[in-house]
Amino acid sequence: MTPEPQPAGSFYLSPLIRVLAIAGLCIFTSSACSRMAAETANWYDPSPHLITFVTVDSGVRLEVLDWGGTGRAFVLLAGYQTAHEYDDIAPKLTAFCHVYGITRRGFGASSRPDSGYTGQRSAEDVLQVLKALKLDHPVLAGHSFGGLDLLAIAAQHPTLVSGLVFLDSGDDPTLPSSAYGLAEVDTKRLPASMTAPESPSNNSSFQVIRESQLKAHGVMMPEAELRQYYPVNADGSLAEDSTPKWVRDAIFAGIQKPRYSSIHVPVLAIVAVPLPLDEQFKKYQPRTSDERVAMEQKYAVGEAFTKRTVHDLKAGDPNARIVTLPGASTYIFLSNENDTVREVRSFVGGLNSASSSEWQSTAYGVRIKPAV
Repeated sequence: MTPEPQPAGSFYLSPLIRVLAIAGLCIFTSSACSRMAAETANWYDPSPHLITFVTVDSGVRLEVLDWGGTGRAFVLLAGYQTAHEYDDIAPKLTAFCHVYGITRRGFGASSRPDSGYTGQRSAEDVLQVLKALKLDHPVLAGHSFGGLDLLAIAAQHPTLVSGLVFLDSGDDPTLPSSAYGLAEVDTKRLPASMTAPESPSNNSSFQVIRESQLKAHGVMMPEAELRQYYPVNADGSLAEDSTPKWVRDAIFAGIQKPRYSSIHVPVLAIVAVPLPLDEQFKKYQPRTSDERVAMEQKYAVGEAFTKRTVHDLKAGDPNARIVTLPGASTYIFLSNENDTVREVRSFVGGLNSASSSEWQSTAYGVRIKPAV
């Protein structure tokens, strides 16, 4: 997995936490706005979607993206981002799905009320959108906190959806580190190449920001996603980050424990896992035996985390299909787009032609070599 900054003494950061490392690249200080290139004023979102708004609560409207497509409704849910994070992959899903995306309250163009950021309210918001759009048994897909929406909706309303796709999500964020049965990893003992802080961000243009993301984490957010945080002023300068910290804090404070055993719909989980240990040794070149041991401990923790997540997801659907992608970013739909499209196509096709019992998987899941 692409190394991401972690605090010293950290245990293992779940996708819900790891996602902040990359999301943080979208949240640069704006004490001095930067002049954008002249062509910025003429920029348009190249992703072929329609944008509508659905009222989900008193005075609260959510942004809904509609990429069109053929077949079963497929609804993408984001976490600490907006639905525009799917701008690149969504059009590639339209050959076999009618694709939608929902931006949760507090982010982007959706309303930002003072309250309503609990996990339960978020799930209810999604249900309101599904009802307004009259979607018949859609497949729901979620990344980061979007995965918690999937878990809540499927547990409480199992007859409303036909399947769930977890995009490096679906873990239980309420579990303490002791639940994984391994000691914490002191990141100070890891090779510097795995923990070195990032260089100061340069926000002179959206392209520079995207290149910074690529260098640090191996992925680039669609420009439209970045623009949800940094609107461009009339004079071409970057405005301040539009999402206050209290919104993210409120969402994290409102998480609820998943009810895995209550989920009885077909499940596909595509999970980012660390590179095999021998490949990590070659990549990060530990200089001492202590660094090597720390890497082994960190790898073991990652393995334990993945196995626990797989175990939990199979509590409701024993035939859940688990696909692990070694070395992928937590934003697997960006780092491993082809793998994600292929697996989603197969999963949706299976829903259309056969029961979930026909999915075949091992106790741990299907580990595949990422497509080049």
